[in-house]
Amino acid sequence: MRIWTFDTTLRDGTQGEAVSFSVDDKFLIAQKLDELGIDYIEGGWPMSNPKDKEFFERARGYKFKHAKLTAFGATRFARNPVEQDANTLALLDAGTPVCSIFGKTWDLHVTRVLGVSLDENLTLISDTCRFLKQHGREVVYDAEHFFDGYVSNPDYALRTLEAAKQAGADVLCLCDTNGGTLTARLQEIVADVRKRFDGVIGIHCHNDCDLAVANTIAAVEQGATHVQGCMNGYGERCGNANLASVIALLEAKLGHTTVGSDKLVHLTSVCHYIAELANVPLEPNKPFVGRSAFAHKGGMHVNAVLKDSITYEHIKPSMVGNRQRVLLSDLSGRGNVVYKLEQHGLGDRLTDEAKRELLDRIKTMEYLGYELEAAEGTFELLVREALQPGAKFFEVVSFEVGTRMIGNRESQTTATVILRVNEAIHSATATGEGPMNALDLCLRQCLSPVYPVISNVRLTDYKVRVVDTKKGTAAKVRVLIEWSDHRRSWATVGVSDNVIEASWNALLDAIRLELMRLADKDESIEKAVEDYCWGV
Repeated sequence: MRIWTFDTTLRDGTQGEAVSFSVDDKFLIAQKLDELGIDYIEGGWPMSNPKDKEFFERARGYKFKHAKLTAFGATRFARNPVEQDANTLALLDAGTPVCSIFGKTWDLHVTRVLGVSLDENLTLISDTCRFLKQHGREVVYDAEHFFDGYVSNPDYALRTLEAAKQAGADVLCLCDTNGGTLTARLQEIVADVRKRFDGVIGIHCHNDCDLAVANTIAAVEQGATHVQGCMNGYGERCGNANLASVIALLEAKLGHTTVGSDKLVHLTSVCHYIAELANVPLEPNKPFVGRSAFAHKGGMHVNAVLKDSITYEHIKPSMVGNRQRVLLSDLSGRGNVVYKLEQHGLGDRLTDEAKRELLDRIKTMEYLGYELEAAEGTFELLVREALQPGAKFFEVVSFEVGTRMIGNRESQTTATVILRVNEAIHSATATGEGPMNALDLCLRQCLSPVYPVISNVRLTDYKVRVVDTKKGTAAKVRVLIEWSDHRRSWATVGVSDNVIEASWNALLDAIRLELMRLADKDESIEKAVEDYCWGV
């Protein structure tokens, strides 16, 4: 069955805490949603703010390939004739082919919020829908608080739908605005509406009980053919129904058609693209599209997945544009290591004993507080060291670092490093912007005459996390550092009860890894340990 998709990321989604889009952002997202095959894109409320008004002005000159751009607004003010109502006229001025208007359904809202009679509210609904239809607009009528209204006064809630329907509304969308309706009750109510009204019934759920997606699917099973939501579940309070999950469920689980299987493969990249523009990191465990959605860590799970992925994956990740990942940790079985190596033809280069030793080393490091899931560079170094057990490019003889502050002046940090390189002693002393910078300068001064290529390696991010908080200031810390050599990025990790030592170890791993890569330019090793990059 064909189910119509209505995205409100650019309107309802922006009401979520920490979510804000510029006009440029909104236009880029609208284009991306159009490419995905979304049927309706609600661009905002032109009457509410200058940003949304500017967005619609800019979009007027753009022709979407598939989607219908939609302007959002309310029923007319009680004091205004519809033809003189500023909100209604703003919807027409937006120039969109579709208008989505919300009206009061709950008798409590009619009398206490609007302050009008129940019959007068019905007139507001019908006047607004009829006026927009007379001006050639497709009308989506959002019955605000429909389920609360139905429970309070079912006869009146249904009369509001009748008022919109008789005035020409193309879609009657039932809104669980408070997000408090349980699934079984929602099904009963949608079924009752479906029996009473023909045409398109829509569903708009909020996630205050963590049921928005489930309720949306339940409504479809009772005859709704129009689904509303926000990508990544953005929205006020606990968010709206995650439209990405709704689409994936309808297509992959229930056999309905939304964007189509050829477009569904772009779902993951679209969600990450929107998250980047929102500057709100996408949770790794987001169903279908998160980095961890098809990630396997437990040894027994990995062993089973290697034999048949259906054992622990409910769909093929590629259906939604995601991918299978195998994680390495103290929970890893031998299958995890074998997977990483044999996936790219490296398994035969390690003996069974070497594989066991590599796994034991990984488990020991994780026990000490290392986190190899995020530090693929450190894992790559472990693999290369196992493949090349005799390789040693330099040895640290000693390092020393000190910070001095006199009075209120800025602190000064000086470090000294002594290395043995090819049996020769190299030493350097440098002053830097803090301990890490000073040590980095010393290390490069010692190594660059012998290995000039290390000048390409640059730090791009630096994170410190306390591992065992109960020990207070004596706690062990984990330092995760991201690096780049202008061709690729990777991360290394160091753990110690001394933050400087932890940072130093992560720095050494980054330099050793770059040197080992140059000594053995085997791209299959890098592919075996690479992590998926979500750059769009």
